[in-house]
Amino acid sequence: MDLILWRHAEAELLREGSTDMARCLTAKGERQAARMADWLNHRLAASTRVLVSPAERARGTAAALGREVRIVNSIAPDASVQDLLAASRWPQSSEPVLMVGHQPTLGLLASLLLTGTAQPWAVKKGGVWWLRSRQRDGHSEVVLQAVQAPDFL
Repeated sequence: MDLILWRHAEAELLREGSTDMARCLTAKGERQAARMADWLNHRLAASTRVLVSPAERARGTAAALGREVRIVNSIAPDASVQDLLAASRWPQSSEPVLMVGHQPTLGLLASLLLTGTAQPWAVKKGGVWWLRSRQRDGHSEVVLQAVQAPDFL
């Protein structure tokens, strides 16, 4: 199974009278999302499930893909690593999963899957970590396929 973790692109600061969930992408964030979406669309399988946090900044990031997405409340900014694992059906999902979410949970999830321990790893705004679960010699292992930042595209 492929699990692609995509942190939302740069968002506006929280404004007085607004909510964290309503924060939109900045102009830079829109450019980041577009660059990363182009990179992803050249690599993602057509069958990829796209799961998106209900936060506006995540929805705006995912919109750049131009694909069908599913808004999943359980991967909102306050989600736990276990929430993300359950939503993605890791590692049993039969199709690749692209998850558009938030720090610190994405970094914690990446570190847990790669090292067995949740650590405060940083995923850059608009960045992608592509992980793959596979069987090798009768054992499960996780392979880091790619790490891509939008500013290097």
